[in-house]
Amino acid sequence: MLRYAISDRSRFSGDEESRQCALVAQVERLAVAGVDLIQLRERDLPASTLVNLVRRLQATLRTYHPAPRLLIHSRADVAIATRAEGVHLSSSPDGLTPAQVRTLYAAAALPEPIVSLSCHTLAEVARARSLAASYILFGPVFEKVVANNGIVDTKVCEGTGLDLLRAASLAAGPIPVLALGGITDSNAAAALTTGAAGIAAIRLFLQQTR
Repeated sequence: MLRYAISDRSRFSGDEESRQCALVAQVERLAVAGVDLIQLRERDLPASTLVNLVRRLQATLRTYHPAPRLLIHSRADVAIATRAEGVHLSSSPDGLTPAQVRTLYAAAALPEPIVSLSCHTLAEVARARSLAASYILFGPVFEKVVANNGIVDTKVCEGTGLDLLRAASLAAGPIPVLALGGITDSNAAAALTTGAAGIAAIRLFLQQTR
């Protein structure tokens, strides 16, 4: 089972520096736990701050073998500047494509990147397959939630369910699909019965590594 953790420093208390320190500590715990991939999803940070945070995380991950592979949410420029292993892209048709990210990495003389892609419908899964994404994050499977002030989670809507996840796993062909949305210790196994290759989550990994 592939395990893909997504960061959210807003869930930690304190000022900005305290939250970043807490995130670095969490990433170290994720490395100890053997998580496969970590997506740095701190979209509100300016590029310079994000670059510094990536380098702090990389310094921590460098001491682990094997270490989780670090992907940067949507910022191919930051990923290239820091030589991160890859980039995560949204489902927006106006955004970068996996091929464009790979071209940018090649132009910078970097190894081929991992490119994960968010999908919410079967049409988006078909598009991700045609674009040769490395991984597909499909959801929300069980529920969609938001964190209020980083502390209290509020359910936004019910998930799309296991049947659609099963259809997405079939539609993705050889591309691994990771179940996203409301994943818990008690329902992760059910998600894997659909053919999904693993799970992706924020809350689950935060709870497991406190």
